Amino acid sequence: MAVTSAGILLHRGVEPEVLIAHMGGPFWARKDAGAWSLPKGEFDQAAEPAADAARREFREELGVEPPEPLTELGTWAYASGKRVTVFAADGEGFATDGLVFGEFELEWPPRSGRMQSFPEADRVAWVGLDAAREKLVRGQVPALDALARHLAAGR
Repeated sequence: MAVTSAGILLHRGVEPEVLIAHMGGPFWARKDAGAWSLPKGEFDQAAEPAADAARREFREELGVEPPEPLTELGTWAYASGKRVTVFAADGEGFATDGLVFGEFELEWPPRSGRMQSFPEADRVAWVGLDAAREKLVRGQVPALDALARHLAAGR
């Protein structure tokens, strides 16, 4: 069975900007293109609805409640086969100061036997859709097109 994840893509403004997070940890430290993600994480579809998982992951990664309501944009498959369901929320007025990033443990350096904690994200940024296409991991880029269609339909 394919791994599934769910996340929230916050947007703001007439010329939309989206909130994305730079992935934490030593592997991503010196990377920019393809090293950003929307706040998201894995869940068990049999045990938790995707929207609830997206809210939980947003809280775990950023330390705050996501804006409501959520609108489902769709589900896309990564090249690896992993599937991500993305929800949109209006982030106008969402403050990025005071975020508390969740952490994960990793053996670092590799094969050292030492476990270290790293933030799941080390920073967030509001960026335009074109910049987001360059920064996001490839499997999440289709969510930007779905967001653009959703916003255009609402005008």
